[in-house]
Amino acid sequence: MSAGGAKARLKPSPLGLAPSFGFGDRLGLATPGHLAALRDAGGPIRGVFAQQSIREMLRTRRGPHDVMQAAVVSLEDAEFTDKWSADADHLKTPEDVRRAMEAGFVLFTLDPSDEVDQAADTYDADVIDAKFAEVKAVAPWVEQYRGKAIRLSDVVIEFDELTLKRAAVKYARAMRRAIFLGQAVRDEGARLKQPFEIELSIDETAEPTTPAEHYIFVEQLREVGITLVSLAPRLVGDFEKGVDFKGDLKELEKSLRIHAEIAERLGPYKLSLHSGSDKLSMYPILARVTKGQFHVKTAGTSYLEALRVAAQYDPAFFREIIDFSRRHFDRDKATYHVSATLRTVPAPDDIDDPADLEQLYLERWDGVPEDHGFTQAGRQILHCTFGSVITDAKLGPALVALLRDRTFEYCDILREHFVRHLNALRMS
Repeated sequence: MSAGGAKARLKPSPLGLAPSFGFGDRLGLATPGHLAALRDAGGPIRGVFAQQSIREMLRTRRGPHDVMQAAVVSLEDAEFTDKWSADADHLKTPEDVRRAMEAGFVLFTLDPSDEVDQAADTYDADVIDAKFAEVKAVAPWVEQYRGKAIRLSDVVIEFDELTLKRAAVKYARAMRRAIFLGQAVRDEGARLKQPFEIELSIDETAEPTTPAEHYIFVEQLREVGITLVSLAPRLVGDFEKGVDFKGDLKELEKSLRIHAEIAERLGPYKLSLHSGSDKLSMYPILARVTKGQFHVKTAGTSYLEALRVAAQYDPAFFREIIDFSRRHFDRDKATYHVSATLRTVPAPDDIDDPADLEQLYLERWDGVPEDHGFTQAGRQILHCTFGSVITDAKLGPALVALLRDRTFEYCDILREHFVRHLNALRMS
């Protein structure tokens, strides 16, 4: 049923502990392809079809209602009847929460990263002592854990003095902020009589989240009545935008097992993988270790697949987008974790064959071998500049027009792309 029909509008609902996959859609045109992939892959994974952060909305000049409307109309047109969710991602203020809940979102991802001391892991003991004196008043929980130990299957979490003080320096203010935002979600839910569930994002840090930090943060939320459906810790290795996981998979699995056991003990709640696009090499580990209690978020990869439509059906336009993106990359990459530089990949003028240009800037690899450095840089250059392209007076409307003209092709490209993602998350 299209917009304007007589039936009640389709609504998202909380998914609880069911495995879930977030399909971010920065153009508002990708839901048909996302749904096709979910249907083709089958299995227990539920879709989060409306997912966007406030930062992404600002960059694309959309609002929560726009994001929700795009997903709802597509799902209704496809006569979709299964449970699905809508994620208001990376919320930082009560106003963000209010706008998202009024638009109908039901999953609220709290992001207190502005209050994290990103350098805490580099401080020596003397600096930690000095910094702890500044945050001691907002970290009364230090006394609660001092001298205690938590025994897990493969490790003992020791709450020694330095561990506790470093955790306080790094996260005490962020905990206070997360509690404040969690209470805002509860208040808005009560005001609007709307169901909700809460995810916590602490993945945007320079160093991995330690078991002690994970344990303390979640338990402190729980003690004030804020229950999580999922947590995104900062995992070991690199989770750069647009490419596969970069790191030691064995070390990742070892770390994930510890986080999964903490999540089972303090929840249960799901472990959430942000920057989940294209991380296919680690998906089987995530699914296995969490026993299916996971959430994965993607967004930029759907935009890249939109550009694949341009590469295949309007190569001259694709070259124009690449040139534009290269001019804006050094500015736009500031808020993203990427290693690409403009020097790493040839400019379009140096590539004659359109097929070569598509491969250098868009080809997908399971893993990032050294000899695929061009591919890594090309995808990241295009990924980081999505906002500039979409809001450009010429390129944005032209890209939307191309995708509307090639609706079937875009849907099929997305279906193939995400079936690969979803199949990699099957539990063996």
